[in-house]
Amino acid sequence: MPDENKILTVSASPHVKSNDTTQRIMLDVIIALIPAGIAGTVIFGGRALLVIGLCVFFSVLFEYASRKIMKRSNTLSDLSAVVTGLLLAYNIPVLDVAKFDGKMWKATVMTVLLCAVGSFFAIVVTKQFFGGLGQNFANPAIVGRIVLLVSFPSAMTAFTTPRLAVDAVTSATPLGVLSDATLFDRAGNISAQLTELSAEGYLPDLFYMLIGIKGGCIGEVSGLLLILGCVYLLMRGVISPAIPVSFVGTVAVFMFAVSGGNLTFTAYELLGGGLLLGAIFMATDYTTSPITTKGKIIFGIGCGVLCSVIRLYASMAEGVSYAILVMNIACPLIEAATKPRPFGVEKAKKKKEESAA
Repeated sequence: MPDENKILTVSASPHVKSNDTTQRIMLDVIIALIPAGIAGTVIFGGRALLVIGLCVFFSVLFEYASRKIMKRSNTLSDLSAVVTGLLLAYNIPVLDVAKFDGKMWKATVMTVLLCAVGSFFAIVVTKQFFGGLGQNFANPAIVGRIVLLVSFPSAMTAFTTPRLAVDAVTSATPLGVLSDATLFDRAGNISAQLTELSAEGYLPDLFYMLIGIKGGCIGEVSGLLLILGCVYLLMRGVISPAIPVSFVGTVAVFMFAVSGGNLTFTAYELLGGGLLLGAIFMATDYTTSPITTKGKIIFGIGCGVLCSVIRLYASMAEGVSYAILVMNIACPLIEAATKPRPFGVEKAKKKKEESAA
């Protein structure tokens, strides 16, 4: 016999709830980023810690000050400012003192300036001007990096030689070397050119590319530890594999096809630059990426195509940041096109045909 005393309770959605909080998610991202930060510090020395510390400090400071000035509640406890600071720091190089007349104080002043300006545009302009976390139109760290690239191009490419450099590995980034080479001017000789560049010390061995002994920004060099961070986030359910896989996979297919099936060239493109850092930690930002799986795949493919085109055919070696920014802006359109149809609702076209009949 059914219990007549039971009452059917009807409540508003959402009906499926989670115990995850913004703070918990951000903490998971911080944990996933730590290995890459340790690698950057080991590879480039203590000055990498200075960059990381300054970016986190300025990000937290600007978050607190802007919220105070705008008379909004304090949001430092959600740890989003810390994550933005870390991501921005990972996109900044440890400056080569030799490019600043050999004077450490000049390099230090420029480092402070880069961290302050990048954090201001990331936190205040991109995030707080638009209402705070969840309202920003683009990933804050991406905007901060692009502003720095445009405003301080020389400083942002003043890469220092890795402390663990072997076999005459230079401070130049592998992508910079590849973009300067005439790989596509000599059909069929890409493998020979890559071997020559590697033998002359311009390109590190692929194993060194994987572990991070190469020129580049602090957090992008160790592909192995970035992948480790990705595995952690996937296990914790913080991110979906849709965007990283479609992003990196698209770049792999594109580079493989353009190079005539050269796996070595494809591997250099995948492990070089900020592809893994961007695909795993920045393109997957909840606010600026699509919600649906179909939308995520479209978003990732778009990022991959744009990144590949910029790398190969534009006047810059790296295209990850610009690709993600463009797709961030296109995100509302992608979500509108991939919005699931509520159960029981007929398509407009079908309704129109029935009414016409």
